[in-house]
Amino acid sequence: MARIITFASSKGGTGKSCVVANLGVAMSQLGKHVMLLDADITMANLGLMLGLEGRKITLHDVLAGEVGVSRAIYRGPEGVKVVPCGISLNGIQRAKIERLKKVVVELAKKTKFLFIDAPSGLDRDAIIAMTLAPELILITTPNILSLSNALKTKIVAERLGVKPLGVIINRITGGDLDLPIDEIKSVLELPILGMIPEDRELRRAMALGEPVITHAPKSPSAREFKRIAAELK
Repeated sequence: MARIITFASSKGGTGKSCVVANLGVAMSQLGKHVMLLDADITMANLGLMLGLEGRKITLHDVLAGEVGVSRAIYRGPEGVKVVPCGISLNGIQRAKIERLKKVVVELAKKTKFLFIDAPSGLDRDAIIAMTLAPELILITTPNILSLSNALKTKIVAERLGVKPLGVIINRITGGDLDLPIDEIKSVLELPILGMIPEDRELRRAMALGEPVITHAPKSPSAREFKRIAAELK
């Protein structure tokens, strides 16, 4: 059975899907069997970041009850397995998120690590995705609004019986407008699992639909993703 971890953020724009994509590829490079599930059925981005856009069968078809989940699993960069969502409005309308729990149970039998990219926010779909895993990693950026929302997500997760493992701080500029790392740690009362710097190569990789891990493996962000991956066991 896989170790299942949900990646969550109660605010859009934190780069959560980017973190999930690059961390999954970095772990795959280390020889770990990793599967990534895009559970954001209305605003899917994970497939786009891994060069898997336009796939004929996606999670939408699985959640519509039309195909089994095995047909929606694709091989991404460095061998990471990915279950992407589609982007069509028709697919979104047909998908029944209530079927997601069964999908997760089936995927957990096929891998060692299952990372769930949850929808941003704390609406019904986000909470359903949050409860699919016993563990959760928060993604935040170093500003007061993002931190406040991360704290709300942590509180909700704990009330649902989901264990927050720690926080990954993304888009760190090093400027005087960034909140101090110690303050973020103090507010959330969680370990800091990683600190991803604002990185031009990361932005370039995203624009090209590639993970920075393979696009610019020596860039500051790629090195940090690799460090985090090596410590996740």
